[in-house]
Amino acid sequence: MNNPRPAILVAFIVLIAGVLLTKLFLIQVADDSFLKRAERNAIQRVVDHPYRGLVYDRNDKLLVYNNPVFDLMIIPKEFTVKDTAKFCQLFKIEKEELIDKYQAARKYSWVKPSPLMKAISNAEFARIQDFLIDYPGLFVMTRSVRAYPQASAANALGYIGEISGNQLKADSTRYYRQGDYVGLAGLERYYEDDLRGKKGVKYKMVNVRGIDKGSFKGGEYDTLSLAGKNIQSTIDLELQLYGEKLMAGKRGSVVAIEPKTGEILSMISAPSYDPNILAGSRFGKNYGVLTMDETKPLFNRPIMAMYPPGSIFKVVQSLIGLQEGVLQTNTVFSCNQALVKCHPHPNPTNLFGAIKYSCNPYYHQAYRKMINREVSSNTFKDTQIGLDQWRESVMKFGLGQTLGIDMNNEKGGSIPSSALYNRIYGEGRWKYSTIYSLSIGQGEMLVTPLQMANLAAIFANKGWYYPPHLVKTIDGERANIPEKFRTKVEVGIDAHHFDMVHDAMNEALMGTANRAIIKDIAIAGKTGTAQNPAGADHSVFVAFAPKEDPQIAIAVYVENSGFGGRAAASTASLMIEKYLRGHITRPALEDYVLAGKFLY
Repeated sequence: MNNPRPAILVAFIVLIAGVLLTKLFLIQVADDSFLKRAERNAIQRVVDHPYRGLVYDRNDKLLVYNNPVFDLMIIPKEFTVKDTAKFCQLFKIEKEELIDKYQAARKYSWVKPSPLMKAISNAEFARIQDFLIDYPGLFVMTRSVRAYPQASAANALGYIGEISGNQLKADSTRYYRQGDYVGLAGLERYYEDDLRGKKGVKYKMVNVRGIDKGSFKGGEYDTLSLAGKNIQSTIDLELQLYGEKLMAGKRGSVVAIEPKTGEILSMISAPSYDPNILAGSRFGKNYGVLTMDETKPLFNRPIMAMYPPGSIFKVVQSLIGLQEGVLQTNTVFSCNQALVKCHPHPNPTNLFGAIKYSCNPYYHQAYRKMINREVSSNTFKDTQIGLDQWRESVMKFGLGQTLGIDMNNEKGGSIPSSALYNRIYGEGRWKYSTIYSLSIGQGEMLVTPLQMANLAAIFANKGWYYPPHLVKTIDGERANIPEKFRTKVEVGIDAHHFDMVHDAMNEALMGTANRAIIKDIAIAGKTGTAQNPAGADHSVFVAFAPKEDPQIAIAVYVENSGFGGRAAASTASLMIEKYLRGHITRPALEDYVLAGKFLY
């Protein structure tokens, strides 16, 4: 009898072999997942960060460009180092920092790259690049940081920095990743979507030591990065530099606007800082130093500082009174100093004289006439109604609200309402004598320097303005800037009311700001002295020039410098001459401003 056991054994072996061959076929031919896993172990995905768009001034002078830097990346699975002390010496990194970065990278991913050293300069990269081949798991990724050919306009331009965790969570587009740079302030932040460009991706083959062996599949899956759009700002660099020179050693701000367009010619916040110190690897350390500086160089005074407007507000009062018919050009009030203090001038005076001589008692009486209109038999109710109607007229001038400049963190100031006084004093427990300080731009009223410069533009334009902005074109086209900056805003005052106001503002310089007078250039201006309970008053001045065809409107605040006809008017006058003539003809006045001894 034949033994069947060999046949069964053979059949079993054939069956097992068939199963194994079938499985092998599925793995190698039908299922490519194992191939993909193998490829992933040998493929390195490198993000190609785009260059941010460049920023130019209005005359095509470069303000911001890109400086290439390098990030040293680490892949924990592949990284090995035999002599830690030598590694730290070569790469100039502390042992504790190396351990912390390695552990953080492992926590993030065992196989994905994480930054070990950021923003390495060109010189430093040249020094270390030959050592990289000796350390598997290290490679360099190129990116760029901002650089500034002139240490100017820092608060307007802003800065970029590494994106925060909160910003990553808020990124609904999922464009950003940890370690990316993003605009954090100024134009860099507001126009981030235009400036940032579009990322690309490159896939590289690497060997077991992490050495680059060329592109994966000839670059079939690579995508190119697209550089960000270039921006032409409205800033006049020469005027900006000159204004910063004049404001050196002082606290305050200067805002100059081209009235016909709303384009900001100069925006100065003093004191400021060199924008280059917030670029690259120095950002964290230097930012900390700036935030601790008691002079607050990061505080953007033109859009964030709020002060009483002082006597400059008398021009707004005059225009509202004229428009509502409460005042006429020949309306006369006496300079009754029993009502409020004033300085010597012809008495009594009409509205023209009130503007020219900045008469406080005149506006005390004129404002009372505007507020107490006898529209109600109840005195308190009458004052309340009049105040709220007046407030509506004032807010049409862009006060008491943000103007919507192309910067973040703009403050809107404050134009008080009856609701505010009801909260402070109780309903029915306040009247005109409580709020009369508003008549001369004091009290609870607050404005920003930007709003004051915009007022000067409104005066120049005889009743309208374009919202102030810092960008002239994006990618070479004015049509690319936000539409609101191309939309005219009317303030509700008939143009003919401004004729007398222009003449009065021109003559006002002879009495209150004769330092501001420029031979052969007619300036219309108004001084102010903003009260400061914490020290010396702030010097304020607004103006536009030339009077008949305004090319520049300006507001200057110099803190703790007293009367507006000194520090602020002198500074504004020099800025106007610099812009219109291109040079200064009054070196003595320039020396006076540079010295800064305004209270003596």
